[in-house]
Amino acid sequence: MIHRRTAVALLSASPLLLSGCGGGAEAASSRSGDDRPAQGTASPAPESNSPRPGGISGLGPRTSAAIPGRAEQVVVASGRGKDSPLSTVVLYERDDDVWQPGAAWPAHNGRDGWSEHHMAGDLRSPVGVYGLTDAGGLLADPGSRLPYHHSYGFTSPGTGFEGEPLDGSFDYVIAINYNREPGTSPLDWTRPMGAKRGGGVWLHVDHGGPTHACVSVAKAHMKQLLHTLDPARHPVIVMGHAAWLAR
Repeated sequence: MIHRRTAVALLSASPLLLSGCGGGAEAASSRSGDDRPAQGTASPAPESNSPRPGGISGLGPRTSAAIPGRAEQVVVASGRGKDSPLSTVVLYERDDDVWQPGAAWPAHNGRDGWSEHHMAGDLRSPVGVYGLTDAGGLLADPGSRLPYHHSYGFTSPGTGFEGEPLDGSFDYVIAINYNREPGTSPLDWTRPMGAKRGGGVWLHVDHGGPTHACVSVAKAHMKQLLHTLDPARHPVIVMGHAAWLAR
């Protein structure tokens, strides 16, 4: 369980603030600079000189080059179109210099598609390459390799854009390191780029409809990701609509 930030203040907040998935316009930020590039966006990672193998289906040279050389697990979320909420998620694992794909899972992303300059409330998911370092959920740890924060703060009341119930959406979540502080609970509201750039972007359980900015897959697939993603293998997510990924 992650203890770096207390959950008391989070639990006293309104359900809207606890809803994650692109929230954070109202959250306090310790820094400004809303026009800076997002943390983890698609630019070559400087921390490793090791080769970046190709072989991930649908990724062009620019996107492939943004994957850190030390990453051995890559979750690819490929959107159907720039303005579409429908996407497909595939987990790739590197064996020597060959990427081996897992099964293709149906998924949802932001209601209005994707953005190269995500802003809070735009109902689009941010494109880019982001680390996956922290997890949590309303349910007890199912055996996550990532640090896992079990909290009632992951309650997800209300209904989605198509009237579907949101109950259980945050049973399991994995924080996407867009405008957040890695190494903290997904419920942590620190926004390094400022609140206007959004935050609370997660992988979470699919509720049968579009999200605010997150990527959602079936509950069984979330459990599989939690069982598989290993901090020692430096997992990342590569996310965007198919045309952007193919650059």
